[in-house]
Amino acid sequence: MTAAASVTWADPGDLAAVAARIAAEVARPGKKRIAIAGGSTPGKVLQLLAAQNLDWSGVRIVPTDDRQVPPDHPASNLGALRRAFAGTAAEILPLADGDRPARFDLVWLGMGEDGHIASLFPRMCAEPCKRRRVIAVTPIPLPLEAPFARLTLNRKALTAAEAVILVVTGRAKRTVIEHALGGADSYPVSDILRGPGPPVTIYWSE
Repeated sequence: MTAAASVTWADPGDLAAVAARIAAEVARPGKKRIAIAGGSTPGKVLQLLAAQNLDWSGVRIVPTDDRQVPPDHPASNLGALRRAFAGTAAEILPLADGDRPARFDLVWLGMGEDGHIASLFPRMCAEPCKRRRVIAVTPIPLPLEAPFARLTLNRKALTAAEAVILVVTGRAKRTVIEHALGGADSYPVSDILRGPGPPVTIYWSE
């Protein structure tokens, strides 16, 4: 039987610490595959990374999820990543429905106050997965700030990694994580924190 993921809280858990963790991953020898969450927090961390002289060659990056909009749409996670890494040698790859991406070196997740990760929501309409690891989903209800159907890495894809970092801010999200760690199963993040998978490091800040 596969053991549950080991979970640790980073100290410090601020965005500078997240940037240091990503920089250490990029600096490792060899090629790397990294999945990066959408939202505003990654953009802030990537700004910190831009100030460092990192060699991004050999680094392949995919979004953990994306809205089904063109890359030049303001809601596109792919477009945001391409803009953030413009001028670097990083290769930014889109998600495609039905893909089976190779194992990741690092998966960077965010989380909503409802406990959703990537675009795996507590309530959603999802097409049958079969053997696919990139799936089409529609949140129920659609978020007003981003009313779009999504593509997302599923749980198997997110946990096919050497390590996972969960980056969250605010007291409300910390409470959700504590409930999930305490045994609550209604949150998608519970599958990452308590299910079988790679080690998870939580970066939390106010």
